Amino acid sequence: MFNVSGRYYNRFACHFDPNSPIYSNRERAQIFISDAGIFAVLYVLYCFAKTRGIVWVLTMYGGPLLVVNGFLVLITFLQHTHPSLPHYDSTEWDWLRGALATIDRDYGVLNKVFHNITDTHVTHHLFSTMPHYHAMEATEAIKPILGEYYQFDGTSVFQAMYRETKECIYVDKDAEVKDGVYWYRNKIE
Repeated sequence: MFNVSGRYYNRFACHFDPNSPIYSNRERAQIFISDAGIFAVLYVLYCFAKTRGIVWVLTMYGGPLLVVNGFLVLITFLQHTHPSLPHYDSTEWDWLRGALATIDRDYGVLNKVFHNITDTHVTHHLFSTMPHYHAMEATEAIKPILGEYYQFDGTSVFQAMYRETKECIYVDKDAEVKDGVYWYRNKIE
């Protein structure tokens, strides 16, 4: 809402404002439509709260929304956080390096529940418009092509959550590697 962690702009920037400097003229109508959709959903939730009560709305809508968003945050965090993943500044970053700076993970039965975005994320980064139902086939096809550049971690989700939050605290330049390449660190050396 307040663009707190986003890029600096010379005036107030809000993701809900169609006239925000964040958006191009081509995107302004889409933001307006999105805002209208948000207000429509809020109105429907208000109507449900009036007829069924706020507890019903929180139970039937709020709780599931928190669970789904919690999974999205966890999946995103674990796909982009691993000691083997480099980070690049603008002198070293390019599209392919950025696309390969992710890792596939095995969530067991949840792989199917999440339409395999958990174990086909490298493919998703390379071919972001590919439908999810082709992602497994494409992942198997790109593994031999990418070779050592394909990243997979079979660590259990709970162990990975613990390890990544403990070991991947910040990124820092690697002294032996050229400028612009950074790696996760867990303590100040």
